[in-house]
Amino acid sequence: MRRDTVAVFKMLSEMKDFQDIVLIIFLALLCIPFVLLSPLNETPIRMILGLLLVLFLPGYSLIAVLFPRKEDLDWIERVALSFGLSIAIVPLLGLALNYTPFGIRLTPILLVLVICTVIFAISAYVRRRKIPKEQRFFVDFRAAFSVIRDTFSNLSLIDRILTIVLLISIILAISALIYVIITPKVGERFTEFYILGEEGKAAGYPTNLSVGQNATVIIGIANHEYRRVNYTVEIWLVNASYEDNQTMIHEMFFLDAFSVALNHTDVNVEGNWTPQFEKPYTFSINKAGKFKIWFLLFKEAQEQRFERGRNYAGTEVERRIHDAIEGKIQSLNLNIFVEKAD
Repeated sequence: MRRDTVAVFKMLSEMKDFQDIVLIIFLALLCIPFVLLSPLNETPIRMILGLLLVLFLPGYSLIAVLFPRKEDLDWIERVALSFGLSIAIVPLLGLALNYTPFGIRLTPILLVLVICTVIFAISAYVRRRKIPKEQRFFVDFRAAFSVIRDTFSNLSLIDRILTIVLLISIILAISALIYVIITPKVGERFTEFYILGEEGKAAGYPTNLSVGQNATVIIGIANHEYRRVNYTVEIWLVNASYEDNQTMIHEMFFLDAFSVALNHTDVNVEGNWTPQFEKPYTFSINKAGKFKIWFLLFKEAQEQRFERGRNYAGTEVERRIHDAIEGKIQSLNLNIFVEKAD
């Protein structure tokens, strides 16, 4: 019994030499649930753990492998190199992932960083254990403050200045990175505008109809403008031809219009695509001929009212279709052939 007690105390005494490695492994593994679990996506803990995993843990564990003896490096050099190596390791791992089927996505990057950090830490444990106890580098967290104070007081004036500059640089770099992470990223501003067939697919569009026959399409909008937008959609029935490099509008009838206000939604590049706004639209055409139905999207409310059944060809309203053809108005169109009913 006495021997067992002595063995336990000896083991605990030796573990003091490896408590930094144990902490590194613990923090790395802790990143997995805190980063991947969606309910915790915006917590400060997730942000702190993520920064540690990207900026410090891989580099520190690799430094522990390369320099297991306490005389190899002092604590300032270890901390500085830990940040530097981490910043070098992470892009290289991301580049390697880019050439694998997994790609550069959150889950693969997280798992690779955790696995590499844990492997480095275990290797550091093995190397440090083979070194005589008096030569091992170890971190006594209780005495860390006094060691830092004593080390700093023994430095020359130039070394103190350089140390302070280094610490300030590290703090500024971390602060800048945190600012970039927490500040909303403004990417490309655009609006998704699409039409689908009646079954909700990019197929099965009603292109051949009889006079008076009802047809349905689905009009979809998604706001990626980084602001709330009041959209207006106008729907026009147009009979036109292309003559002498110009579009000649022979008939232009107003069918319908609607407005909708949508908040910004982020583009989801990893998960399944989900619509933000979709509206089924049913229409019928009461005359035979070849037409195009134009769906015009305006990113502001339109106050102008148009009369249904009136032919606006030859009026200034024609400019709407010309602007759509020239790309000045976001638009979609659908070719429709309408034949007389039997």
